[in-house]
Amino acid sequence: MSRPRRAARLAGAVATASALLLTACAVEDQPGDPGARPALAALPAQVEPRLARFYEQKPSWRDCGAPGFQCTTMRAPLDYDRPDAGEVRLAVSRTKATGPGRRLGSLFVNPGGPGGSAVDYLQGYAALGYPAEVRARYDVVAVDPRGVARSEPVDCLDGPHMDTYTSTDFTPDEDAETDSLVKAFKTFAEGCGGRSAKLLRHVSTVETARDMDMVRSVLGDKKLHYVGASYGTFLGATYAGLFPSRVGRLVLDGAMDPSLPARRLNLDQTAGFETAFQAFARDCVRQSDCPVGGRGATPAEVGRGLKAFFEKLDARPLKAEDPDGRELTESLATIGVIAAMYDEGAWPQLREALDSARRHKDGTELLALSDSYYERDPDGRYSNLMFANSAVNCLDLPGAFSSPEEVREALPAFEKASPVFGETMAWSALNCAYWPVAPTGEPRRIEAKGAAPILVVGTTRDPATPYVWAKALAGQLASGRLLTHDGDGHTAYGRGSDCVDAAVDAYLLRGTVPPEGKRCV
Repeated sequence: MSRPRRAARLAGAVATASALLLTACAVEDQPGDPGARPALAALPAQVEPRLARFYEQKPSWRDCGAPGFQCTTMRAPLDYDRPDAGEVRLAVSRTKATGPGRRLGSLFVNPGGPGGSAVDYLQGYAALGYPAEVRARYDVVAVDPRGVARSEPVDCLDGPHMDTYTSTDFTPDEDAETDSLVKAFKTFAEGCGGRSAKLLRHVSTVETARDMDMVRSVLGDKKLHYVGASYGTFLGATYAGLFPSRVGRLVLDGAMDPSLPARRLNLDQTAGFETAFQAFARDCVRQSDCPVGGRGATPAEVGRGLKAFFEKLDARPLKAEDPDGRELTESLATIGVIAAMYDEGAWPQLREALDSARRHKDGTELLALSDSYYERDPDGRYSNLMFANSAVNCLDLPGAFSSPEEVREALPAFEKASPVFGETMAWSALNCAYWPVAPTGEPRRIEAKGAAPILVVGTTRDPATPYVWAKALAGQLASGRLLTHDGDGHTAYGRGSDCVDAAVDAYLLRGTVPPEGKRCV
């Protein structure tokens, strides 16, 4: 799912939750009430003796990055069921509480994804962007999840092969294009299986939550305090479900619903992007420089204009100023638009990019937006964001579209959810059908009975984690409390709402939960 702050999202997007949809597996919706699904079971309160050496390790901290940051490496079992079968090394970074008030402990942060680097997020934003009083009272701590960034990253494709993959037509119109898309998915999956065979079976969210508990213990904290955004809410909720007695102050911002099968998650997210696009369209036609609709145009008319633009690119990609000779294809343009949906602050940039592409036949700016989403640098190198994203998503949820025919059957539902993005998102959900590792997770409710109060934050027009998910998660958690942000963009904390920030800060600093039904703008 994606980044909680504009700088982190657009300088390197996942989409964090963005990628949630575009690389998630898809399964058939299960009949009946999701509340009937089993709840995630808590682990024993006592640490197993065979895991003691991990929980009792002594970290060796060193200065790293900018002044004030410390880094270390911690060991975790590759397989918690077989802790003697190998280890994973986890990259951990922190910045110490600035004082002078009473230190409250460690505050873990995770920006989402799955695949977003928590260490980069800490050093690039949280250590400076979080409120001074929060930083004064907490050591802010980041752990790159196993398989991500500095923690033995999953690897799948080199830069040129990844360029080919991202340019593939994700809206096939004929059998040959469908075959090419299937080949691209298979090549991607085979690359991951070949380059990361050891780790690929052990990057699930449950295992990452267990890693987080181990790091908590090593740091000497009795409770886990945590701010997770987007997919980070699923990680935080999973932690709460596994270790309810160790829950401190958990903020789950831009929440996922863990009880839903992936097909439903994908459909909901498709509708979320449509909601965000309609908000963009209403704003665009009020501007003097809207390139996809004149004054008085409806969101539906703007959407049809954008879809027609995509179809022209499908037939004839646009040239771009790119040292590697890439052109702006339909797929890359679609991702560029999706990237800008994460933050309303990016809407002017999107208008400029669309104007440049439509009027001047220059795809450079939309290509740059797409590159931000995929975390591709100017030298043609990709971060491992999309590799880790697929690895985690395909392990966390069972089943997938087993064939292109199943995708075609589902297309009407996806296109109804979003006339602009639905087709791309439906076909993107086929990737896990070819994954080399069987899934280990399944949809489950998370109740975390016995946990301290948990703050769930939802934004009403969030594209990547629709508001309905935040309501669902807050309802599942036995101690959940929902804070509603009536606004645009992905996540809410630190994005300009003084009301949201004050409520979250009060919770982190004093444990005060907002009243039932609290809404902010």
